[in-house]
Amino acid sequence: MTNGIIIREHGDPEVMKWGPIELPEVGSKDVLIKQSVVGLNFIDIYHRSGSYPLKLPSGIGMEAVGKVVAKGDLVKDIKIGDRVGYVMGSPGSYVEQRVFPAEGLIKLPENISDEIAAAMLLKGLTVSYLINRTYKVKSGETVLFHAIAGGVGLIACQWLKQIGVTVIGTVSNGSKASLAKDYGCDHVINYNEEDFTQRVIEITDGKGVPVVYDGVGKDTFEGSLKCLSNFGTLASFGAASGSPEPCPISFLAPKSLYLTRPGLGPHTADQKLTEDLASPLFKAIEKGLSIPINQTYELKDVVKAHEELAARKTVGCSILKV
Repeated sequence: MTNGIIIREHGDPEVMKWGPIELPEVGSKDVLIKQSVVGLNFIDIYHRSGSYPLKLPSGIGMEAVGKVVAKGDLVKDIKIGDRVGYVMGSPGSYVEQRVFPAEGLIKLPENISDEIAAAMLLKGLTVSYLINRTYKVKSGETVLFHAIAGGVGLIACQWLKQIGVTVIGTVSNGSKASLAKDYGCDHVINYNEEDFTQRVIEITDGKGVPVVYDGVGKDTFEGSLKCLSNFGTLASFGAASGSPEPCPISFLAPKSLYLTRPGLGPHTADQKLTEDLASPLFKAIEKGLSIPINQTYELKDVVKAHEELAARKTVGCSILKV
């Protein structure tokens, strides 16, 4: 028996209840992880609220870090005592201990702490697929990245600067604008004070950008399309403000635009795919990419964490200590 969060109905943060949960048996290809830190991500809000419905009752949470304390007899590449992390799989990381398939684990380098790993794995792997696969950015390009002061945004900003990319980022207030500048964002647009579409066109001398990375959704979707240059790509990878309105395919035709809705699940569907994303992320950290942990909560206080994340009161990454 261990403790964790269970939801029995979708709704506001208060539907998350802390209490004892029963762990399944450790299968032949599974490990038992004693967790130390859990990552907090916007997808958790989608699951809790019912935007992405779960089969209830259900656990919640998509990433965590800890040590392996038991393993199945067919697990060969993981040892008891190994520090590991995981992302995706079935929701259920808001727990003290968890049984998880060994093939879904990521071994953590010694130079990355449990806190940093829990803060960065889901967000960092998201950035990795966005800039290395969805649209592979090249040195000298200019890109637009919405919510640049968020956890995904600050990782993306630093990584893009390592590559040699000019970054235009949007924020919702002045303090987030200052933070984004501190992390190297070249042009910061407060979309509550300026028309971001107009500013992007001005910054690019009327050309637009070859790619927009948009995790905001409804509030920015149409404007993002207008920011693109000919043959540009809109990577709509999240919906923090709600799902965008349906887009007629004819809207893409005048500039031959590409529209995609990528997700982390298919990019981490097996160990090889996951390693292909994690390897460049770890290399970027070796080159100086820092992970800004600006909020730390106790796992038992996850209701407060969800309230502040949903209200966009958080900046950078947030973690839940077990």
